[in-house]
Amino acid sequence: MRTRISTVQGSDGPLAVYEAAPAEPTKAVVIIHEAFGVTDHIADVTRRAANAGYYAVAPDLFHRVAPGVAAYGDLQAATRNFAGLSDDAVLADVDATLAHLATLGFAGADTGIIGFCFGGRVAFLTAARRSLGAAVTLYGGGIVEASKFLPFPALLDDIATMKTPWIGLYGQEDVGIPQSEVDALEEAMAQAPVDWRIERYEGANHAFHNDQLPSYHPQAAKAAWAEGLAWLDAHGVS
Repeated sequence: MRTRISTVQGSDGPLAVYEAAPAEPTKAVVIIHEAFGVTDHIADVTRRAANAGYYAVAPDLFHRVAPGVAAYGDLQAATRNFAGLSDDAVLADVDATLAHLATLGFAGADTGIIGFCFGGRVAFLTAARRSLGAAVTLYGGGIVEASKFLPFPALLDDIATMKTPWIGLYGQEDVGIPQSEVDALEEAMAQAPVDWRIERYEGANHAFHNDQLPSYHPQAAKAAWAEGLAWLDAHGVS
């Protein structure tokens, strides 16, 4: 495996992208970070995706602020990361990342996106407004209703025109995204014109995939990661 940090040109400045790739990748995936930025954990997840055969990239969506990475649990610093950020700015960064992958030979149909927490919402947003192979959301809030922690609108109005197959992976014990909210999302997704699915994991709280947090749930994390990669594979990102 080879890793590097590249700089691509975003719509309003340079965008750092952490990359990890196997010897001969035939598919690509964009990894979208949590509210804490491209942490060591997100870099590790990117390498895991590379180990699964993907050319994996993790763009720094917080490049507009410095340093853009916050310690887990430092919600004040994490909140600062969102200064001046909008859905349009996020999509511009995703577009720049996809354009970078295109220069490496990966077209949209060969590319998936996986996002965690804030990044899970970004994966949903991308699925709604861009055409990729497939999208995976892990515990992404702010979709059914605007999150009090994120300066972005709800995305229910985007469901009727979604462009990319999407799967949502949620913990049944998530205190930040209650089951009633997942129920509402599942009901709303019935009008989506793309393939979709929602899976829930018993005993799992928010951030159940993050092995650097007390909320880590090994069984749910393993199952959700396998489910996400299987979703990509089933929709041609293979």
